[in-house]
Amino acid sequence: MNTHEKLNYVEFAARDLAATKTFFSAVFGWDFVDYGPEYTAFSNQGLDGGFYQADLCSQTGNGAALLVFYSADIQSTLQKVIANGGTINKPLFDFPGGCRFHFTEPSGNEFAVWSEAKN
Repeated sequence: MNTHEKLNYVEFAARDLAATKTFFSAVFGWDFVDYGPEYTAFSNQGLDGGFYQADLCSQTGNGAALLVFYSADIQSTLQKVIANGGTINKPLFDFPGGCRFHFTEPSGNEFAVWSEAKN
């Protein structure tokens, strides 16, 4: 159900759509629907969205927004990210609400994962 004036969709550039789809499917269980060779969409992940073919990426160092996943088992999620080709660009660290780490997926987009548990 769409809600008036609430966030509804997010889009990211992706250098390698196939690798990005494989990564998110393996790590987070996402399913994708392709809309031609240069766009793929995901849904039912807290926020619907898609990836479009482009030689760009979303990085906080360039002022991009950071989307953050929640994990009940952050060590397990960290290991899945690494095992499936993600790169840890900010190792696990504590903050007042718990702990988190940042990673880039195969197309270079930066995301984070957090948990209430301390590191």
